[in-house]
Amino acid sequence: MENNLIYQIGLTRINGVGDVLARHLLETVGDAKAVFTEKARLLEKIPGIGAKHIAEIRRPEVLRLAEEEATFVEKHKIKTFLITAPDYPARLKECPDAPVLFYFKGKAELNASRVISLVGTRKSTPYGRALTETLIHDLAEIYPELLIVSGLAYGIDIQAHRSALEANLPTVGVLAHGLDLIYPSMHRDTARNMLDRGGLLTDYPSRTNPDRQNFVKRNRIVAGLSEATVVIESAAKGGSLITADIAFSYGRDVLTFPGRTTDEQSKGCNALIRQNKAALITSADDLIAALCWENPLQPHNAPQQIPITFPEDSVHQKVVSHFRTTKEIHINTLARLVEIPVYELSSILFDLEMEGILKVLPGGMYRLA
Repeated sequence: MENNLIYQIGLTRINGVGDVLARHLLETVGDAKAVFTEKARLLEKIPGIGAKHIAEIRRPEVLRLAEEEATFVEKHKIKTFLITAPDYPARLKECPDAPVLFYFKGKAELNASRVISLVGTRKSTPYGRALTETLIHDLAEIYPELLIVSGLAYGIDIQAHRSALEANLPTVGVLAHGLDLIYPSMHRDTARNMLDRGGLLTDYPSRTNPDRQNFVKRNRIVAGLSEATVVIESAAKGGSLITADIAFSYGRDVLTFPGRTTDEQSKGCNALIRQNKAALITSADDLIAALCWENPLQPHNAPQQIPITFPEDSVHQKVVSHFRTTKEIHINTLARLVEIPVYELSSILFDLEMEGILKVLPGGMYRLA
């Protein structure tokens, strides 16, 4: 058995050391083995590490449990991804609370060029299930390698996975327990089919129960793996709204379908739109436009030059110039680039939006119209 794997898994079994601190340890000492073999006096110099942490690192039970998990991983041909490894999913690595290590079984390319997460209520309606199926099938016709991510739960999640399989798209389920279990059990056949083209992913070791808090925690992976999260249906409260909030906090695109004001399973979606946390979409074409994806099925036309009505030396022109080399810019980043306070920049951006030059996106992001 590879000793490095034991040490890597051991990082996740240290009481009091979560993903953020474990990542800091790795970046400081160099590798997982050094965390367990480095002298205590050197570890204590690392910010955030105290005597209690070192005592937990030295506890024999940590590496014993890690060795048991490593045996399970090798027996079932499970792949592990350490956050410092070059093949760790790039989008997920950008997230501050990304899992320091996760387990994956399947064949999906987690660094696919296009990845979206589809989430929604467990009490889905025929309307929501039809939206999910239509969206995925329409996208599959244009992007046959699009990766669909969801949580294998009842309702919209399982509909997303099954629709992806029907459309021959890879799909990954993010679990709230170890890979020795499928929950709910009635989704076992779908999960098995997903292994051939997509896969199953978790940051929980085997023998972990699907406790409620685990589902909340795993939502950060659902949001972090993808460039955009689509909320199909959601009541006023629910796990899909937590996922949307996490994606929004990461600066990722959030999109949702609107519903009638009287529909209980659309109240969460309508709230996301009202709060400017999500872009309103009604079709695959809307999603493609919102994410600025090129459509290879449509003839490519050279981009039109946008007429600028402001003087060449104006501050408005200075702001627009920063959009020529990048797709999107956050208002705070733009404020630093143009050296204009945010409160003044907001007024300039509003002028440019009214002129049809810029488009405002969720999360304080802007791009050329």
